[in-house]
Amino acid sequence: MKTLLHSSAAALLALTAVLAAPAAHADVRVRANIGMVFDNRYHHDHYYPAPGYVAPHVPYGSVMIGAGPGRYWFHGGVWYQPYGPRYRVVLPPVGVVIPLLPPAYVTLTLSGLPYYYANGVYYRPVPEGYVVTTPPPEAATAQVMPAPAAPAPRPEPIVYPRNGQSPEQLENDRRDCNRWATTQPNAQADSSVFNRAIEACMDGRGYTMK
Repeated sequence: MKTLLHSSAAALLALTAVLAAPAAHADVRVRANIGMVFDNRYHHDHYYPAPGYVAPHVPYGSVMIGAGPGRYWFHGGVWYQPYGPRYRVVLPPVGVVIPLLPPAYVTLTLSGLPYYYANGVYYRPVPEGYVVTTPPPEAATAQVMPAPAAPAPRPEPIVYPRNGQSPEQLENDRRDCNRWATTQPNAQADSSVFNRAIEACMDGRGYTMK
């Protein structure tokens, strides 16, 4: 019995020490709870699903990037990759291009060049949109530019399948329309154009969006 008490006390002390230890990179991404991290670098101050988190499906409005085994889904600053029948949160590879920046990001100036930061990832503007880039050497001393006034968030639309499409067909059509919307003129620079393109595509496939 005494041995059991000693073992329990030792385990409790070890657990206390682990909980008291500072988190790695606490100034950048603090693990808030299981499955979430808090990104406070440059006062970004946003919560995100942690890399490795597995979701049953990608959020509505996710943009598919790439094709085949190297495809990703991007939504709200979070990157997803297929993981069996589900999707796992991952860090994007350098060189991947997205058509639009996430709704929340920090604008930086480094060596006179603009960078954009969100969820541990740096982006640079390119003709096709914004490319994932390696953290610049001057990242620790970056000058944070004032953020523009954010527009009022758009409510999540309700999608009604007029022709009785199945949930699986709905998800397939969403992905196809997201991919098609990125090819439309000015869609990469204007989120309103991108959203209207999606609505037009979904309407053409037999869905009503309100």
